[in-house]
Amino acid sequence: MSARSQMLLVFPDPAPPELARTLDLGGSSWKAVSSTADAGEHEPDSGWAGTIVDATADPEGAWAFLRAIRKQADKQLPVIVLIGGAQLAELEHRDDLFDDFCLSPFHPSELEARLRHLLSGDVAVVSSDMVEYGALTLNLETYQASIANKPLDMTYMEYELLKFLAQNPGKVFTREILLSRVWGYEYYGGARTVDVHVRRLRAKLGEEHAALIQTVRSVGYRFGESRWES
Repeated sequence: MSARSQMLLVFPDPAPPELARTLDLGGSSWKAVSSTADAGEHEPDSGWAGTIVDATADPEGAWAFLRAIRKQADKQLPVIVLIGGAQLAELEHRDDLFDDFCLSPFHPSELEARLRHLLSGDVAVVSSDMVEYGALTLNLETYQASIANKPLDMTYMEYELLKFLAQNPGKVFTREILLSRVWGYEYYGGARTVDVHVRRLRAKLGEEHAALIQTVRSVGYRFGESRWES
């Protein structure tokens, strides 16, 4: 699926000038809407390819729009949310509403690359019991994992963390979100627990594949090889 051949849904309407300019210069087809009703009215026959939501001017309106889109859509749309640096804390406990975020003001090349990455569908769910990403294979039924066809010897929590990350490629998670989603809200081990497990996972993935788990400075971690640096 290509951003250039599919229609993108943009919120709000009118779209911020820099966003509109970036999409137009990148050759993307897009439609700005002001509500979910507008989104439904203008949805193409093939469906929306993805959604870009600017949350810088009206954060509450943006999150409300995303909650409604997630609830109404027959299938989950890929979502990029644009936020200001001071809004990073707003991402916590809302990770089910978006797939990636980009800090605004943004560099056009970064947004275009993130959009390509989001729509490329790099993660392949072979079946309900299998997940593949590049050389990594996870068997969700047997709790087995391999990298480049070599079995990985992991603890239960290492496997759970890797599984969660691999099922959400390209998406950035804070340490706090990872603690709550992988270990559970009742776990009080602290953010260091996440760092220790990530370090162990990288070691077990090996030098060639350790970069599958990327560190996002001052935020947390992202799974997937970086494609955004030019």
